[in-house]
Amino acid sequence: MQDKINFRIFKDFVQSSNFGGFLLFLCVIISLIIANTSLAVPLQNLLDTKFGFENKAIHLDYSVSMWVNDGLMAIFFLLVGLEIKREIVEGELSSPKKAVLPIIAALGGAVLPALIYLGFNSGSETGGGWGIPMATDIAFALAVISLLDKRVPSSLKIFLAALAIVDDLIAILVIAIFYSEGIKFAYLGLAGIGMIILLAMNRFNVKNPYLYLIPGVFIWYFVHHSGIHATIAGVLVAMTLPTNDTEAESPLETLEHALVKPVNFLIIPIFAFANTNITIQREMIEGLTSPLGLGISLGLIFGKPIGIVTTSFICSKLGIGQLPENSKMLHMLGLGLLAGIGFTMSIFISILSFDNQILIEEAKLSVLITSLIAGILGYVILNLSSRAKIRKTGY
Repeated sequence: MQDKINFRIFKDFVQSSNFGGFLLFLCVIISLIIANTSLAVPLQNLLDTKFGFENKAIHLDYSVSMWVNDGLMAIFFLLVGLEIKREIVEGELSSPKKAVLPIIAALGGAVLPALIYLGFNSGSETGGGWGIPMATDIAFALAVISLLDKRVPSSLKIFLAALAIVDDLIAILVIAIFYSEGIKFAYLGLAGIGMIILLAMNRFNVKNPYLYLIPGVFIWYFVHHSGIHATIAGVLVAMTLPTNDTEAESPLETLEHALVKPVNFLIIPIFAFANTNITIQREMIEGLTSPLGLGISLGLIFGKPIGIVTTSFICSKLGIGQLPENSKMLHMLGLGLLAGIGFTMSIFISILSFDNQILIEEAKLSVLITSLIAGILGYVILNLSSRAKIRKTGY
């Protein structure tokens, strides 16, 4: 009698943090294949199909792609907001001593790529895309560093998570301030009333996290119509959920745990599938070496690591902050390259940056290729740093 097939390895992989990155990568590949076959037009027609509800009072009739980018991504930003608040209350951003280096390194890793981009594109029609190379894809970056397992210090993984969360906060502020349309204050006021309700629920210690989502839906609607990008509503709602610095699971942590798998295994892959259906044309390949393509690629591959390594080095030398435990500057270089994996956030900002569809597609392709290169280089350097340590110490 033959032994039963052991599915434990597959089950463990599906339940691991790496599966989300694998699924994301798979959706990108499938989307790119479809976009370059005869199925490209049917897929685009599907994404352009409108559904929803609309009358004189309510306007919710949008295309599939808009529901993905403005609706599902608001849930992604809700999770990001929950992670940011948890880190501020009880994590790596909970004290000045812990927070100073990730914050300064994230700022260095955001400002320098933007400056590099503007160096190539300032004053041109692509100048508005300066926010594209500022962002880090936390899911992909952490997935790559997780592949190294114990070959890199665990403190480096924690530092990368904190840095990426600060990076997300910077990206959120950039989107809210620079990539939103003219503000309609009536809708913004209604969203403010919703926030007051949520703050009151927090003040009266409402424990059920899902009750916060009811006003949250209305806040999303009002923010969407206010001119500020709708995804910001997710962050606003997240900031109102109660949390604590004890071992007891807080409402914030309950909702965060409930959202992690749907976001990583469903929402982000759907976003990737819907937004990487790039029909590759000769002009787009040439666009990789255009000011737009160079601004993005050099910003992510060089601007990110140089900004992070330089600020980390200066802070450590001045005694403002300390490098992650058991790490060296070579580790920081590898980490900086992993931060150059822009992907989700960078593609999202690409969509907001331009009205010209060709420019959007060129930006997406540049982000995809550059993120792949940055991820490979980061992995190789971190792996080499672990081998160098083994040769030096003998274990």
